[in-house]
Amino acid sequence: MAGVTDRAFRELCVRFGAAFVISEMVSSKGLQYNDKKTGQLMLLSEEEHPAAIQLFGCEPEAMAQAARKALAYGPELIDINMGCPAPKITGGGSGSALMKTPELCGEIVAAVKAAVPVPVTVKIRKGWDGASVNAVQVAKRCERAGADAITVHGRTRADQYAPPADWSIIRAVREAVGIPVIGNGDVADAESAARMLEETGCDAVMIGRGALGNPWVFQQVNAYLEHGRHIPPPGLSERLTVLVRHVERMCAYKGEYCAMNEARKHVGWYLKGLHGAAAFRRQAGTLSSMDQLMGLVREIAAANAENFTVEG
Repeated sequence: MAGVTDRAFRELCVRFGAAFVISEMVSSKGLQYNDKKTGQLMLLSEEEHPAAIQLFGCEPEAMAQAARKALAYGPELIDINMGCPAPKITGGGSGSALMKTPELCGEIVAAVKAAVPVPVTVKIRKGWDGASVNAVQVAKRCERAGADAITVHGRTRADQYAPPADWSIIRAVREAVGIPVIGNGDVADAESAARMLEETGCDAVMIGRGALGNPWVFQQVNAYLEHGRHIPPPGLSERLTVLVRHVERMCAYKGEYCAMNEARKHVGWYLKGLHGAAAFRRQAGTLSSMDQLMGLVREIAAANAENFTVEG
């Protein structure tokens, strides 16, 4: 999730039980030109391992070179994005546009696999559109090319994120390949994670949008799968405390100006479901400093019937 899964967010997810995290998408072309911002996307802290660096591109040799450069940042594996539906990515032939050329998918995997000593994984979608559902074909190509695992999102590129994810395609891939398959799409809580595992037979579950403003989802899933125990959602006090700590860490990594621009969307996600959330989200859209955030937090506390102290 570009612009979302930065170091601050990944560290928070690990703290709440995520078993593995993946960087924001890194452009192979950006690495070719030694773009400073591209390099910063690959920075991994000690608190977030094991971690993967995710690369996107459509040229096998450029992807191989990018993977070699990524190793300097200490990832446990390299992930290849073949699922992003964003027009600015697919327009250049990358992301889910690769689903239209299965042979190229295999060539990219083979090149990256030959370039690095760590495992190489791939993220794909159901297909490009409803007329070209080819996740099984692409998965087989990637497996033959040396992929160590594959993540399947149960929607086509044309679907974007709107209709319910088709978990049957995840099962179809699981039955077609011998490497681990990770399911993705519409997992937002412990129960949906358990259902995906049962219905698809996948080896693991990837949670993306379900963690937005909700890093607690990982500990809830773990408790349910391991012990059959339900962990209730956090109270307002904890939600706001974690929000403040999250944004503080963003500021520490990126500087207040840049961090606060990006934090606005996170604040909106944390406030989902609260009394007066719509009005508070509008205020969040203009945040430019930690002082303003703390003022907003105090307003939220006053408007909601719960006594607590926000730390930080």
